Amino acid sequence: MVKEGRILICRRREDQPHPGKWEFPGGKAEPGESPEEALRRELLEELGIEAAAPAEISRYTFAYPGKNPILLIFLLVESWKNEVENRIFASMIWEAPGRLRGYDFLEGDLPFLESKEFLGLYSRG
Repeated sequence: MVKEGRILICRRREDQPHPGKWEFPGGKAEPGESPEEALRRELLEELGIEAAAPAEISRYTFAYPGKNPILLIFLLVESWKNEVENRIFASMIWEAPGRLRGYDFLEGDLPFLESKEFLGLYSRG
């Protein structure tokens, strides 16, 4: 999610998997959901917003140690209805893209932060 040139990042609670790690809002698709439908559902559950027209900007497969590989899909959301409300995270912040590498992100998100797609979109942040 992008607002006024900043990206929303969220910190996991201590009782969640990967406690204290930062991530982008969103989550796993349920059977039969497209990535866009899954993101819309997750953003409504996590933040209370209705996202408009998510656009895919990157995808890759990532495997956490001892786990099966998962397909990570990064979607850009630039507009939504309702005010963003923190419903499940320890904290949230709107951060400049160029400062994201200073946060302790989930390992699966790190390749995205170094990707040409991300750097091309946000090299000015």
